Amino acid sequence: MSAVVAAVSRNEEYSFTKPNRESITLLAGLGVEGDVHAGVTVKHRSRVKADPTQPNLRQVHLIHEELFEEVAGAGFGVRPGDLGENVTTRGIDLLGLPVGTLLRIGDEAVVEVTGLRNPCAQIDDFRHGLLKQVVSRRDDGRLVRKAGIMGVVREGGVVRPGDAIRVELPAEPHQELDRV
Repeated sequence: MSAVVAAVSRNEEYSFTKPNRESITLLAGLGVEGDVHAGVTVKHRSRVKADPTQPNLRQVHLIHEELFEEVAGAGFGVRPGDLGENVTTRGIDLLGLPVGTLLRIGDEAVVEVTGLRNPCAQIDDFRHGLLKQVVSRRDDGRLVRKAGIMGVVREGGVVRPGDAIRVELPAEPHQELDRV
């Protein structure tokens, strides 16, 4: 299966979920046009509280639609945009990508992968018990975060459902994703 955009979402206001749109526009160095998390510096409230001058490595949130199927098996109904992502993908192992991977989306847009989304308690506020489905532990005790990845916009462009996603891996050695 080819990697594609399943849905796109944005919200002008702070809220956990983001409504689906017919398209979104990515702006180089900023994020999703009209989205509350767009900007050169951090916009996520917890990050702003810690240090409002730090660079925004979370301009675009991507989640794999396959996660929704996985959590449905545990009784959780989740749809694109429900977990606050901007781009819902299908057919790509987002969590297995290394830092610095370029995702060429549609005809113009390029997103550079910066790290993993760190799932927070708001996920349980959305659906009680869902946090345990998107965070687990490996046998060695390390956390496994499954709530998507974050990236920065390197080249802007319009992104729509159905757009192809092409993966361009960085030079080796690859750096495993960690939370950003």
